[in-house]
Amino acid sequence: MCTPVMFLRNLPYVASLIVLFVTSIARAADRPNIIYLMTDDQRFDSMGCMGNTIIQTPNLDQLASKSTVFDNAFVTTAICMTSRACVMTGQYAARHGIWDFSTTLTPDQLAKTYIGKLHAAGYRTGFIGKWGVGHPKSADGILDFKGGFPGQSRYFQGDVKKKQGRHLTAQMGDQALEFLEGCDANKPFHLSISFKAPHCQDSTDVLSDQFPSDPAYASLYEDVLVPPPYTAAAEYHDRMPDFLKNSMNRDRWAVRFRSPARFQQSVKDYYRLITGVDTVVGRIRTALEQHGFSDNTIIIFTSDHGFFLGEYGFAGKWTPHDVSIRVPLIIHDPTDQADAQRRAEMTLGIDMAPTILGFAGVEAPESMQGRSLVDLVRGEKPTNWRESFFYEHWFTANGQIAPSEGIRDLRWKYGRYLEPEAIEGGDSRWEELYDLKSDPHETTNLANNPAYADILQEKRQQWKDYREQVK
Repeated sequence: MCTPVMFLRNLPYVASLIVLFVTSIARAADRPNIIYLMTDDQRFDSMGCMGNTIIQTPNLDQLASKSTVFDNAFVTTAICMTSRACVMTGQYAARHGIWDFSTTLTPDQLAKTYIGKLHAAGYRTGFIGKWGVGHPKSADGILDFKGGFPGQSRYFQGDVKKKQGRHLTAQMGDQALEFLEGCDANKPFHLSISFKAPHCQDSTDVLSDQFPSDPAYASLYEDVLVPPPYTAAAEYHDRMPDFLKNSMNRDRWAVRFRSPARFQQSVKDYYRLITGVDTVVGRIRTALEQHGFSDNTIIIFTSDHGFFLGEYGFAGKWTPHDVSIRVPLIIHDPTDQADAQRRAEMTLGIDMAPTILGFAGVEAPESMQGRSLVDLVRGEKPTNWRESFFYEHWFTANGQIAPSEGIRDLRWKYGRYLEPEAIEGGDSRWEELYDLKSDPHETTNLANNPAYADILQEKRQQWKDYREQVK
């Protein structure tokens, strides 16, 4: 039984507990919630807010109107698992070392990912969707909500041809709302959602549905004729080296875009998959409003890399072309520290981890090579911002994909396709040099033009220097 004397003796202790409790609540309120949304294979120009007049993305467009939109967002590698490892670690692949679909991040690497650091800082953490870096069970120790799946999964768990069952994108939206149901204002949360959409359901069957979209969107784009890309003409494919003409880029073009009718079907289904993601974004924002989280929740939307829609006679990604490495990037900061704006600074996938940690007030590990975008979102004009970056792609799929590296700056693109048997040494079997100012579609290779020999040599040296710096 607690007597008045005992109570008075314990009063300082009780008071300290009250202060600690109130402080923890205040600290939780000060730290924003953070939602990171990443699609798979979504090229930069596949949203209304990025100038596409055909695709319907009303929720993303509305989000963009109240956010910072980065018009020059890129990734440092265009392959799913490696790009995701870059995002998680904030590192170039040359440092994190993930170049296949089975290798997982080590426990030490996981602890230094943005999810690991947020979990250690007291955030409630969740992951939904395509984990992409080995098996998601490897991250159980840093996740409170575990909704990740290994591999690619399928858009429909029933008969794909009949589109039986609930579409995967809609299911992921259900999981997101379930996660939010378990959150409260006393503990900040972080949720990463890694959509499969609009990635293909890969198949070599020329009659297969390559982009199985939700039947709810079947009528979308029916009466629209999607124009083929400028560089879809045969003359641009003919300029490519033989090893690219015979690569997986070309093989998958034959399955997805081989005829005008197949092109229309594939691109419209690709758009429908993105519209499905857009719907989930709208559902999440509505749920944030309903739970009272919207005024304190950062939302980041981007993709792991771009995608060819017939450019140069290709499908897929993997090469250093802009349609392969350029992505959408929207960052929504609801606080009064940020205004809606468009920024031209060059951003990278490796910037996502330090940016997320920056919003959370968590110090980024020294191992991270990206830069926080928080100051840019809040209207600052930073000095010495990057004007170039290094691109790397070593995954060969047993010789079906050409390994490459390169440099992209504000004007010039230097691409270096590597000898498959000598990747680590950087031996070249094909070089490309494009003047992006006069040739934004990358159609005229200047690497063998004597008039550009000095620029070519300068870019070769930059490539060599970068190659050492990113390790």
